[in-house]
Parts: sequence; structure tokens; C-alpha cells
Amino acid sequence: MHLDDYIPMVGEAVVEDLKLIAQRLQGKVIRNINSTAVGGGVAEILNRMVPLLKELEIDAHWDVIRGGDKFYAVTKKIHNALHGATQEFTPDDIEAYQETQKSNLEELKSFADVMFIHDPQPAGLIQKKQELGRKWLWRCHIDLSSPQKDVWEFLRPMVEQYDAAVFSSPGFSQKLPIRQVLITPSIDPLSDKNKDLPQEFITSVLERFKIDPEKPLVTQVSRFDYLKDPLGVIEAYRLVKPYFDCQLLLVGGSATDDPEGSEVLQKVKTAAGDDPDIHVLELPPTSHLEINALQRASSVIMQKSLREGFGLTVSEALWKGKPVIAGGVGGIPLQITHKYSGILTHSVEGTAYWLKQLLQSPDFGRRLGENGREHVRENFLLTRHLRDYMLLFLSLDHPDEDVVNL
Repeated sequence: MHLDDYIPMVGEAVVEDLKLIAQRLQGKVIRNINSTAVGGGVAEILNRMVPLLKELEIDAHWDVIRGGDKFYAVTKKIHNALHGATQEFTPDDIEAYQETQKSNLEELKSFADVMFIHDPQPAGLIQKKQELGRKWLWRCHIDLSSPQKDVWEFLRPMVEQYDAAVFSSPGFSQKLPIRQVLITPSIDPLSDKNKDLPQEFITSVLERFKIDPEKPLVTQVSRFDYLKDPLGVIEAYRLVKPYFDCQLLLVGGSATDDPEGSEVLQKVKTAAGDDPDIHVLELPPTSHLEINALQRASSVIMQKSLREGFGLTVSEALWKGKPVIAGGVGGIPLQITHKYSGILTHSVEGTAYWLKQLLQSPDFGRRLGENGREHVRENFLLTRHLRDYMLLFLSLDHPDEDVVNL
């Protein structure tokens, strides 16, 4: 994977702009810190972003904090609460969070011009700002539009110490005394999860997982998480099944910072019961080629989220030209214009209605997919994301200027 490989998709001018901007960052050290090296959109983005920064001769690094099961149980609570789900947040939870921050702070000694901290798990590392100096960014990948008040009030004093906060949607911004920046996430069109695949490989993946290639396939790809509403997807499928003989695939992996996954997976398997047309697959987080093949084999792709930070699986599906039905929450409406580049829904019944329409009208679905792919090309590819991040890094040296002349 090299920058010039993206030229056929985004054009030569885009790549030349990246090289020009990178010249202004020569000698800068950028250090990313998050909570997991595998599983989830943040890890996937950093896995592709950091090598490209290095190719541009920017000294970029990526580190992962260390924490035990108790810490990740607490940060899962924080994650759900910031998404608006009611959680019991206790003094013991606060202590577990702070103890893990303390142990990681003891190891945080490396110099960097920009400390780029991702999400709530490592947010407390800001305590090291006075000692290490330089610029600190907090990148929030979570929907903060209606956070649980006590949890946000716990986190907010930490966030306010950063030089800027980065959000994925305008609706996620909060009243903060620091600069706030809108940068949407992205997909890498050249990654194993998104690149073109030969039909022979797609067919072999369907055979391996015993999925009928002749029967329409409805698929949701996401972690087994209550907020992704896999149980609601099963309900919608069952409303459609009497009218259209299709099969449902729920496929996801696990992440080291998500202790709820196994519990949700078990409930999904129970809800699926003995229906031979419901396939529930738990795949390792590195199964990118398999996920790609399953999406390409699908007739319709779902992302029935109840809350969502951005929902990169939507962009992944749109990039493959697939019709997508998704919850109209979080950053998903930035990716889908209803009835133009996909379908937005807010209920099980609405999801079932549109699923039936798309299964009965494949030409309509094809038009949605074509429009969605072009929207992703223009807005949600890695090259745009890389440009936004580099411009953000440059802007930190000009905190009082609205316009920076390069």
C-alpha cells in the first residue's frame, strides 16, 4: 500500500496535495494512543493511517494503553453512557478508571509534538500534559449528542485540558472552552476489507460458512453490541420472511476493550433459534477478506444501530455498491441521504418495510448503491481523512488564527 496506489480512485491532484501538506510537518512527532490494537473502527483506521504518515516522512507512532478486565468493564459503561444509555456509575468505577490511568501514566515518557488521544479510555493521560508539554488532541469517536450527565461531567474536566477536541458529527459537539473540530472517519478502499475480490473467492467463502448463494442474503456486520441492535435485525427479518424467502447473516468479531460482546452474542444465538436461514458468525477481528466477501455476496446490508458514533460499516457497504438500510442516528445520516444513497429507519417495522421493498425491487437497490458509492468516494476515503488530520496538526501551531496560509 503506497499513496500513489490511490490515484486511480481519488485522482493525482489529491495525492499531490497530501505530499505538499506533509512537507510542512517534516520533523514533527505524532503519537496516537487508543485502547485496542485490533477490533473496531479506531484500530482499523490507525492501522492504515500511521503507515501512510510514515510514507509522507512524518514521524508517526501508535501505542495502546494497558488495562484489566475491571477497567474495560468500566470503560464499556462510560461508552454506553456517553451514547445515552442509562448506566450505574459508581465511586468504585471511578477508582478503577483512575488507577489504570495512573499505571499507564508511569510508562508515558516518550516525547511527541502532538499527543493524539482516542476516546475515553486513555483520556486521563492528559495529566501528563504539564510535564511533557506540546499539543494534545482528544479524538472522540462516540455519539455525544445526549450523554448521561454524571458520566460526561466526570470526563469533561479531562477533555477541557486538551488543546482541541475532534468529533465525527456536528451534533456531537459540547460546550467546551477549547477548539472543536469536525472530522469524519473513513475507509481504506485498498484494504482487505474493501478491495475488489474475484468471484471465485466470494463463492468459496459462502461455501465455507454454508450460506446458500442462490437465496437473497441480508447481512449486518458489526460487533455484537446492544447498541447495534442485532435482536431488532432478527425481528425485522422475521416480519419479512413470510413474504420473501431470504436468509439473514449476523457477522461480527470481538474487541479487547468490549466485555459485553459474548453476552450479546449468546442472546443473538438464542433469538435465532433453529432457523436454518439465520447465520450467526463470530469471526476473528482480522477476518477482513471474509467480511469483504460476505458484504459483496449480500443483496441488502443493514446497520440497525440505536446509537452510533459514525458507523463505518455503512461506508464499507456503500463502497461496494450495496443498498443499505441503517438507523438514522449518530453519523449515519452523514453517509446516507434517505431514498437517494440508502435508507434511514427508526423502528423494527420501518426496517422490515424497506427491507421488503429492496428485496422486491433490485433495480431501486442498485441505484441506491451506485449513488452511495460515489458519495463515499467524495467524502469518506482515507486520503480525505489523512488530509484533515495533517491540516489539524498544522493548525495547532496557529491557535489564534482562523485562516492559516500555507
